[in-house]
Amino acid sequence: DPARGQVLSDTCMGCHGMDGNSPTPDYPKLGGQHADYLEHSLQAYRSSDRSGSPTTDLMASQAKGLTDQQIADIAAYLSAAE
Repeated sequence: DPARGQVLSDTCMGCHGMDGNSPTPDYPKLGGQHADYLEHSLQAYRSSDRSGSPTTDLMASQAKGLTDQQIADIAAYLSAAE
């Protein structure tokens, strides 16, 4: 549900910008990315299967408390945002 995803993505906007459009190259642009990619990425951060970036720990802590449905909702919102 993109509407629920918008509410849940408030925390994301702190680094990734409004509608997932990062104002700085330090954080990737999430708006308009494929929903499957966003879901897979968040699930990998949540399970600690994704590593190697300077923000891995931050992303893992953000994703840890998300359910599969919440991840899907965030991905639905951000994939539609541009």
